[in-house]
Amino acid sequence: MSVRDFGLLFVVCFFWGVNLVMTRWVVADHDVPPLFFAAVRFLGVAAFLIPFLRPVPPNLFTLFLIAMLIGCLNFALLFIGLANAEVSAAAVTGQLGVPISTLLSMAFLGEKIRWRRGMGIALAFAGVVVIAFDPDSFSLSFGLLLIVIAAFLGSVGGIIMKRMPPMKALNLQAWVGLFSFAPLFAFSFLFETGQVESYVHGGWEVWLSSLFAILGVSIFAHSAFYVLVKKYDVSLLSPLTLMTPLWGVLFGVTLLNEPFTWKLVIGGAISLAGVFLIAIRPNTVLPDAPLAKKMATGDS
Repeated sequence: MSVRDFGLLFVVCFFWGVNLVMTRWVVADHDVPPLFFAAVRFLGVAAFLIPFLRPVPPNLFTLFLIAMLIGCLNFALLFIGLANAEVSAAAVTGQLGVPISTLLSMAFLGEKIRWRRGMGIALAFAGVVVIAFDPDSFSLSFGLLLIVIAAFLGSVGGIIMKRMPPMKALNLQAWVGLFSFAPLFAFSFLFETGQVESYVHGGWEVWLSSLFAILGVSIFAHSAFYVLVKKYDVSLLSPLTLMTPLWGVLFGVTLLNEPFTWKLVIGGAISLAGVFLIAIRPNTVLPDAPLAKKMATGDS
């Protein structure tokens, strides 16, 4: 990989990691309801990408299903999870999309794995259990459990997406935004209160966070990453995207004053080592399935 392209990937992962922290800050510290914040983001994506709705894809029902999985439901659970979990732990837990994609490929597409990837899958999940498990109450973190479910739904959507005819990146992004924002607004007004007031009173910091998520992450970072996916093999790109959770942990600890605990250090090291083992020996049936969710949603 050229120095220029590595620098671009570095910036993309930096944006993704910063966005996790900003989302946590908005939904937890500013008390903006998470479903509403997700809806605003997708509305913004749809609005900015209106020109990219053409050409209309041939199978809109399949695309709607994908949008529900990688867009609406994935982000609903992710943002609720971020409102109830520390972002440093969430950044690591969100990487479970990689082993989950491999397991789904085994179950439904006949993917064969050998001992190295099998060990990677076991390590990835074991590390998250170390992070999420509370030995005092013998319970798992509610927020991190939601993020695991979000990773599962995103992985399912990513595998379905890879079976569709190829679409241009921003064409896909535009349709995911269009299909996702209305259900999220509906869920928000059913289950949340004070959405508009909290968002308006959040001031320029909250509004800037929305703009960064829309333009910086969903449009710029997504588009840049898609360019890299077309140029480089997934076995090179996927391990390098592990810079994202490292940024999430760093900024969660330094900017949000989250505790840097032994559970996070040990669990994060175990989990990310497992993800790395899987990433360097990619899925042979759908090698870039773990990256499909990143290409569609901008990782976070």
